[in-house]
Amino acid sequence: MNLTQERSHATFLATPQSQPQVALFLRNLNGGGVERIMLNLACGMAQQGVQVDLVLIKAEGIFLPQVPPSVRIVDLETKEIDKNRSFKFPTSLQSITSLPKLIRYLKNERPAALLSASHYPNEIAILAKHISRVPTRVVVSEHTTLSVEAKRVEQVSSRVAPLAARLFYPWADQIVTVSRGVAEDLSNIAGLPLKGIRTIYNPAITPQLKAQSEEPLEHPWFAEGEPPVILGMGRFVAQKDFPTLIRAFAKVRQVKPVRLMMLGSGREQQKLQALARELAIENDVEWVGFVKNPFPYMKRASLFVLSSAWEGLSTVLIEALALGLQVVSTNCESGPAEILDNGKYGELVPVGDADAMAQAILKVLSGNYKLVDSAWLNQFTLETSTQNYLDVLGID
Repeated sequence: MNLTQERSHATFLATPQSQPQVALFLRNLNGGGVERIMLNLACGMAQQGVQVDLVLIKAEGIFLPQVPPSVRIVDLETKEIDKNRSFKFPTSLQSITSLPKLIRYLKNERPAALLSASHYPNEIAILAKHISRVPTRVVVSEHTTLSVEAKRVEQVSSRVAPLAARLFYPWADQIVTVSRGVAEDLSNIAGLPLKGIRTIYNPAITPQLKAQSEEPLEHPWFAEGEPPVILGMGRFVAQKDFPTLIRAFAKVRQVKPVRLMMLGSGREQQKLQALARELAIENDVEWVGFVKNPFPYMKRASLFVLSSAWEGLSTVLIEALALGLQVVSTNCESGPAEILDNGKYGELVPVGDADAMAQAILKVLSGNYKLVDSAWLNQFTLETSTQNYLDVLGID
């Protein structure tokens, strides 16, 4: 058993000296934006001397080895429901099996505060607090534009998430959203008073970001004299709308030599590759796959493009700005307009408009740059975000 495995099985073994002040509750540490943000917060809080438990429904995922020794991993070891059946139960039903174990954790460990993220860990956290009758302060965080996701995502669990928020979120001690747009959307769709929702931007800019970007990267496309490289990054799913980026890239390529590098993976990859072949651009598109450290690519690329149909707050867009990379983004709900100060710090284009995206890309590649004020980026730093979360969690 390796160190990570040993730590992941340290469930319910806290001593009075290690009693957690804050518990962060989520499904796992797979390679998504929510998982990365929660890991950043755990690290930021631990660096400030806070005793932190990372409570996972299942201790697995690509980010698991990155959890520092100062953060205790609590593995609820929740098993999937009827794994051998041909019908797969939705993640929400698999997650609900963690409820009894989270109740036991709260009764035994009594953290001062519990921060949860996404559906349905948010609802489970609220239920566990009230069933266990502990004084733990429960804060739920919403990371997506719920109304759009409920319409666009096929899973039934996503479609009923607005109803779940309407029923359970009023029981939370505090509701946090990652952007003002998400807060307004949540207020409208769940019937929650906007004044009761706190917006805290994600801790996207970490002290390690610059050093990570300077790690060596050998790729012939980044050699001197090669055409500019456009970077696309994220899960290959409908939300990210990479078909629009590929079509826009094909239009740009008709005007000037350029290349597209795609970082990520997902169920739509084959469709995206087929589209690239259909547009006869496959030789100028590289599918890198998921990479643990994307920042050397950002440092060397000429432009980052966010083509999303919806977001909560795009962490990768903030990271690109912090590394000095020029950006083009859809003006989707929600987040990009807030990050780019309504276009002051990057180009904003309509969702799904390949022509407008191509024109914005050509504008940036022609040398029409927008410089970002470093003071503007302070609101997205780990230090600022961590302190804001500690404030709402009631941790001095």
